[in-house]
Amino acid sequence: MAKIIDGKAISLSVKDEVKSGVEELKKQGIEVSLAVILVGNDPASGVYVNNKKKACEYCGIRSLSYELPEDTSEEKLLELIDELNGRDDVNGILVQLPLPSGINEDRVLDAISPLKDVDGFHPVNVGKLSIGKKGFVSCTPAGVIQLLKRSGIEISGKECVVIGRSNIVGKPMAMLLLKENGTVTVCHSRTADLKEVTKRADILVVAIGKPKFVDDSYVKDGAVVIDVGIHRQDNGKLCGDVDYEKVEPVASYITPVPGGVGPMTIAMLMHNCLDSVNINA
Repeated sequence: MAKIIDGKAISLSVKDEVKSGVEELKKQGIEVSLAVILVGNDPASGVYVNNKKKACEYCGIRSLSYELPEDTSEEKLLELIDELNGRDDVNGILVQLPLPSGINEDRVLDAISPLKDVDGFHPVNVGKLSIGKKGFVSCTPAGVIQLLKRSGIEISGKECVVIGRSNIVGKPMAMLLLKENGTVTVCHSRTADLKEVTKRADILVVAIGKPKFVDDSYVKDGAVVIDVGIHRQDNGKLCGDVDYEKVEPVASYITPVPGGVGPMTIAMLMHNCLDSVNINA
């Protein structure tokens, strides 16, 4: 019977720490601000942006919202980013993905100053992570590390397996686990004998975008299982990449979906916004 890692409770403690830090800065006359850019009217993106606004409000961070029409040109978007890069009253810039077709996401993300890249997607920040220098870290993998640490789970010396090699989760996740002295294996669609690899894991992080893909046959008894995936099923309920009902009895710790990794992503975004003040000082 696994212990449930409560992402809601842990994310609240992170946001409370950020709130205290923001209040301290306000006493010094310093305001933390985040500019959020949403292009188009994708419903899911709208929900995410609203959640980020609520988190900013809770933490005392000033939220600047730029909601642009679907037909906004890449040139106009880049002009806005350039303007925000140059503003002293903006600490962090976030462009909500996905962007409408016709806009090059890589070009847009690369245009954000690395000093204001609170999502941690800029190549400069990814490069800093890979060589152990301080910079912004992608929020979801950073949140996973906090879930593990704040649950008292030791990473150092443990066999860690990440399923998925995306630039946003899989690759930075592997680097962060390595930074914590885990022994890390990254699996992907071309991995031979996937179950044989995953069953070695003391800590298994699943981020592949396939609902309920990982069942108990992939998991070693007593493993810590972190489920990064989120999907809406035909019955309207949410599930992850892990078949929770089958895996929970064999794991020692497990994250639920919803209420596991998800809340940590926004909490770590708030944490990065607070950090941005020092980085831009």
